[in-house]
Amino acid sequence: MSTPSPVTVADAPHPTVRWFLSLVLMTFLAASAAPTPMYHLYQQSWHFSATMLTLIFAVYPFTLLITLLVLGSLSDHVGRKPVIFAALILEILSMALFIKADGVDGLLFARVIQGLATGIATSVLAAALFDSDHHKGPLANSISPLIGLAAGGLLSSILVEYAPMPLHLTYWGMAGLMAVQALMVWGLPETAKRQPGALKSLHPRIAVPVAARRAMLEIAPANIAAWALGGFTLSLAPSLITAATGLTSSLNGGIAVAVLTLAGAVSVVTLRTKNAAAVLRLGTATQACGVAVFLVAINSGQLWLFFLGFLIAGAGFGGSFLGSVRTLVPLAAPHQRAGLMSAFYVMSYLAFSVPALLAGTMVRKVGLITTANGYGMILIALAAVALTGQIRRRNAACPVK
Repeated sequence: MSTPSPVTVADAPHPTVRWFLSLVLMTFLAASAAPTPMYHLYQQSWHFSATMLTLIFAVYPFTLLITLLVLGSLSDHVGRKPVIFAALILEILSMALFIKADGVDGLLFARVIQGLATGIATSVLAAALFDSDHHKGPLANSISPLIGLAAGGLLSSILVEYAPMPLHLTYWGMAGLMAVQALMVWGLPETAKRQPGALKSLHPRIAVPVAARRAMLEIAPANIAAWALGGFTLSLAPSLITAATGLTSSLNGGIAVAVLTLAGAVSVVTLRTKNAAAVLRLGTATQACGVAVFLVAINSGQLWLFFLGFLIAGAGFGGSFLGSVRTLVPLAAPHQRAGLMSAFYVMSYLAFSVPALLAGTMVRKVGLITTANGYGMILIALAAVALTGQIRRRNAACPVK
């Protein structure tokens, strides 16, 4: 495949390029979910605490967030293809580190490199997808990560449960796929010309415009609850299912991740044309209902209720995320949107990692079941606060005559 000369933006939609970039993005997120079904095996082999388990999980979003803020605009200056290639090489390195890990330090280092690679990839692939198709690219960027998380969690759990080399085979497969993708990247059309200012672009820019500050505060409880649920699921759900049901299959953790994230993807696609405020209210309420079912599952020990709770909560997560973004973005001028979305993702990734880390600490003191019950009740309370504010905002905008 020949490489066309670089252009500033795509002259017309490139469906093949869009599909390839979506696959690359899915691969990165699949790799990030791949360790989830293995966490309890690592824990059994190396005898570390739940606090350490959540730390191993949390260093990934922390690193991803810092990378996203620092390197998020780099591809605007050096081109999309070199940055995508570099991200793939770093991700392959992280897979090698997972394979070679023989203790907690090795896992932590692998997750840090993985967070670095995924942070770079998240920003450049979002830009490249928009370049490839201004209309369908943003939608692909919204659903590809969720599909990737589902595929990674599910396929990894199947390999861990039924294939040889349960702690290595998934990483070998991911590394091989990424190696092929790294070679194919150079056949893509370049959609960003080189331009000066690469070093200056490394300075993080976070700013919430005055017009968006009230909306940011109003969406915060629902957004924090949504991402906190995701962080808990990817770090502690497999261990929790085992503790509550007595079932030890690694497949259950992978199914939980897949159900939550696929439901989110379906929700985003289904609700993408609906009113943003209505979608946010629906997502917030649905997420709270899903967490309530999740709590019933914990205390009844019913596996099917776990999956039902994750299904409902995942649909709510998709609606809440979509509604939050569509509420915020129109409130910022074009030159303010990058800073606003940076602030939004700072909030989101902190919610994704910090509560899960605190939960891991609480497990040592009160146990996993009690911690999960408290965690779920806090998420429901946050959703209730958010829903109350959203209803008040709607009533203020449309007073009853």
